[in-house]
Amino acid sequence: MKLIAQGAEAIIYKDNDKIIKERVRKGYRLKILDKKLRRARTKAESKIIKKLKDIIPVPEILDTDNEEKIEMQFLEGEKLSKHLEKLDWKTILKQLAINLTKLHDQDLIHGDLTTSNMILKDNKVYLIDFGLGFHSRKIEDKAVDLHLLKQALDAKHFSIFPEAFDIILNNYEAKEHDLIIKRIDTIEKRSRYRH
Repeated sequence: MKLIAQGAEAIIYKDNDKIIKERVRKGYRLKILDKKLRRARTKAESKIIKKLKDIIPVPEILDTDNEEKIEMQFLEGEKLSKHLEKLDWKTILKQLAINLTKLHDQDLIHGDLTTSNMILKDNKVYLIDFGLGFHSRKIEDKAVDLHLLKQALDAKHFSIFPEAFDIILNNYEAKEHDLIIKRIDTIEKRSRYRH
């Protein structure tokens, strides 16, 4: 096994053609609470990915141990955070917007919608890392998802940002589209007010 990423919530290993995502123990939490939280979050992430399997491109879940590990398919592809501008980014972002429409129409929120959690494989945009994902019908939660993507595009892909986010908005057609887009403006106004 080879360590390929380590974050605040999980360690990611590659083992041949699979990824093993192991939730990190938090020493500051009571052991019983920590174990319960890791189990719940692992189960929730696995459930979301399984639900999306036939809806949008996501890695296939191979196994979960009901504790703090998920085994899933390794996606050999281009991480969009590193390669977006070098690829056919307009087509990629149109596809991403269509996938986000499907995601939100299932009342699912990614929770960490950045290009670091997107891989292009076989001309398909795969969403990965649903560790912060959850179910929600709220307009606010869907708008926050898109607002986070907007901030990520602005920060990481500033050379294409304005046009890139316009492509997302023009191809995002969720059921509550107008309300969601309007809420992004509200979120931005709140954010500016805090600063």
